[in-house]
This record gives sequence, structure tokens and C-alpha cells, in this order.
Amino acid sequence: MSVRKLKPITPGQRFRVVNGFDAITTDKPEKSLLAPLKKSGGRNSQGKMTIRQKGGGHKRRYRVIDFKRDKQETATVKSIQYDPNRTAFIALVEYTDGEKRYIIAQNGLQVDQQIVAGAAAAPEIGNALPLAEIPLGTVISCIELRPGQGAILARSAGTFAQLMAKEGKYVTIKLPSGETRLILSNCLATIGAVSNSDHQLIVSGKAGRSRWLGRRPRTRPVAMNPVDHPMGGGEGRASGGHPRSRNGIPAKGYRTRSKTKATNRYILERRKK
Repeated sequence: MSVRKLKPITPGQRFRVVNGFDAITTDKPEKSLLAPLKKSGGRNSQGKMTIRQKGGGHKRRYRVIDFKRDKQETATVKSIQYDPNRTAFIALVEYTDGEKRYIIAQNGLQVDQQIVAGAAAAPEIGNALPLAEIPLGTVISCIELRPGQGAILARSAGTFAQLMAKEGKYVTIKLPSGETRLILSNCLATIGAVSNSDHQLIVSGKAGRSRWLGRRPRTRPVAMNPVDHPMGGGEGRASGGHPRSRNGIPAKGYRTRSKTKATNRYILERRKK
């Protein structure tokens, strides 16, 4: 994995840093695993704008990803591909019966590598195992919160969690956010960190690149009038006061999680502030 800094032959390329795509082996997706992806432009079913700064963007097709890893047969990695719908790379795998599926690619996953899911699998990169069968201290990703639900945690580029302890029917996991929590030991997780760890080093270089991703311009709240935002108004360049949302909910440190939420008892240590 690497990144490339472009030569400044245009203003938009002066600061641009792009992905080297060293791990990508093909640029043609598997047609049988593509699905249409409609755009809402931030509008609801009535056509009213409910999400600001959303719209436009390049046309995409969705890649159907197997997050459940419920097929317990040996599969061969056919290719590592780019997915426009997520930050991580994806891997096309083919099972012994000929069925093809997409999975989230782990760092170090190679073409022609054999992977398998299930309790009997070895704790090697790309294999999916119940948390009870994974050795302590192992780096894992694509973790289920409920058995059979499919991967929910640690799915984006470069993320990983660590298995800290096992006790009874629960295991202790340290998540990418820094939070430590209990998860049922029969939930599946994949061995290894998620691919494309250099994603955080990418610099777009120009505003137009954000438009290609479907992000419209955002007006700073301190530049608005008091009628438009709680941080607006004031004489001259006023700081805006305490950072808060358009609805007045404080940001930066204010906890919005319910104190009576049932799953609070599974959280041993809150994420870093």
C-alpha cells in the first residue's frame, strides 16, 4: 500500500495526494454482484430537503458484500478490487461449488489465497471465526454485535480491534474508537486489519473532488445570521460561542448517549474524548 504525490501541473494537483492502488488486481467488477444505487440528494419521499450539503456525485453501482460469512466452505481469493461505496478494498472470492461473493479485504490478503469461515478455521488472515475460537491479543475486524447479524464493527479502511479477554459467554474487545466492551463469544469476526490503511493520507486537492463524492458546499455557522444558527451573528468576526449544532445541541464533548440504555452494561470503558 502506498500513496502518490502528484506534480503541481495544475492548481488542483498542487497538494493532491492519491492512493497508489498497489493492492488492486483488477478494475472490472463482477457483474452478478452489482446492484443499482439510487441517489436521494438529501430529499425525503415528499421531495423536501432533510439533509443539507448532499447531492450530485458520480454515478455508482452497489457491490453486494457478504458481511455474514455464513458459508462454511473453502473459498479462493480471485481478485482485490476498489469499491466506490466504501473506504476499504473488497475481495472477490469463489467457493468450491462455483459461487462468487464479495467480502471486505483484510490487509495482506493475496490473490489465490484460501480462506474459510467457521469454528474449525485456523486463525489466519481473511478467515472468519467465532470470537471464542480466536486467540487472545489477535488483531480482528468485521465484528458482529449479535450472532448471525453480519459484521458491524471495524469495517472501514485501516481499522482493527483487539481481543483482550474471555470470560464465560462474553469476550472483551478493544474497539478502534478506544472503547472496551463485552461481545457474545459466538459472534463472528475476521482475522486481520482492514485493507487500505493509507486512506487517511489522501488529500483531495480541490473542492470539485468533494462534489464528485456527492458533498455540496457547507456554510460555516459563524458566518450565518442569528436566525439561521445558534453560532451566527455578532459584531465583526465573532467566535460564535460554544460549538453546537443547528438545533442547539452542544458539540465537542457533550454526551448524547442515554444513561438508561440497556447495552450500557456491556461497555467497560468509554471511548477516548
